[in-house]
Amino acid sequence: MTDTSSTGQARGEAPAPRRRALYRLMRYLPLVAPVLLWAVPCWVLLYAGQHWPAPVTAGGTALFVLGLVAMPLGMARGHGRRQQDAAAIVGDTLLGASWVLFTWSVLLGVLLRLALAVTGVGEGQDRARAVTWAVLGVSAVLLAWGYAEARRVPRVRRLDVRLPRLGAGLDGLRVVLVTDTHYGPLDRARWSARVCETVNSLEADLVCHTGDIADGTAERRRAQAAPLGTVRATHARVYVTGNHEYYSEAQGWVDLMDRLGWEPLRNRHLLLERGGDTLVVAGVDDVTAESSGLPGHRAHLAGALDGADPGLPVLLLAHQPAFVDRAAAAGVDLQLSGHTHGGQIWPFHHLVRLDQPALAGLSHHGARTVLYTSRGTGFWGPPFRVFAPSEITLLVLRSAN
Repeated sequence: MTDTSSTGQARGEAPAPRRRALYRLMRYLPLVAPVLLWAVPCWVLLYAGQHWPAPVTAGGTALFVLGLVAMPLGMARGHGRRQQDAAAIVGDTLLGASWVLFTWSVLLGVLLRLALAVTGVGEGQDRARAVTWAVLGVSAVLLAWGYAEARRVPRVRRLDVRLPRLGAGLDGLRVVLVTDTHYGPLDRARWSARVCETVNSLEADLVCHTGDIADGTAERRRAQAAPLGTVRATHARVYVTGNHEYYSEAQGWVDLMDRLGWEPLRNRHLLLERGGDTLVVAGVDDVTAESSGLPGHRAHLAGALDGADPGLPVLLLAHQPAFVDRAAAAGVDLQLSGHTHGGQIWPFHHLVRLDQPALAGLSHHGARTVLYTSRGTGFWGPPFRVFAPSEITLLVLRSAN
């Protein structure tokens, strides 16, 4: 690998109008969402015609009120200034559980009740109680399965990516992508080591990490991140920042990854040469970097490509898929991203789609650019993955010939 790029910076572009509207909406979600997440299931399970005995109704209501209070309190103490890991675990787990309960309370509360009414099964109270047990049963199964999916070592997703400008000497180049490891309150040092063992088994030429390494500072999560130093690649290991680094002293993560042997591509590029052909491997800071106030941190694609031969194919690392508009305008051949988690807990992916142009997998943008969006290797917050499995990605690059 040869470093040939400039570290120059430029001011980032303003967010698209639809994202501005989404950001305005997000301001009010922390106030409204917790009430809805707990009040809707409470009503569907306890008050929608079930006529439970008074102790059941009172006890169930008390549990929902406790959840409504404990969830935001735990998240505030866990992810705020106090950084209490035990509180974060409680708050995050309650968030995931309430989301699943809310989703299936709405779906089964309408669909199952309607189906029972159409088929003439049971009376009003029987139907209401059937909905309650169905919601509780489905939610319990999904939460147990989702927890196992979140904590397992991700499956390897393999696919070929054809890049017309890729030289024949680079045909078959093996690129492994890990992203959104989100080391956090739940200690996953052993999981991290097993992930790195899996990556090493893939015999990669290039290993990429597209950000959101952890929730917490590098000093705090060092033990969980340390196995990344064991990752092997024939040519290079490269890294770019994600938005969560900018909640946790991003420069500390850049420095730690450098010490672990990874190349931080902060608005610059390297040249990967094989078989007489060359690939430009570029990276940019996350688009939230500039608002962090850290000197020199911002997304600057022109700086990342400065000095690169425009006739060479470009592989770009950018944490958020939304960056692909700029990548396509610059003629980038392949952008690798994460950030979306594939929605992580269904049906949250519908909200992700409001903010990002792709949820997971390959997509094409402009005349040349291919975007690959990973569902992520770890998980954020709630320790559940429902219908959005994690992944370690092996992309085999193919030339036109």
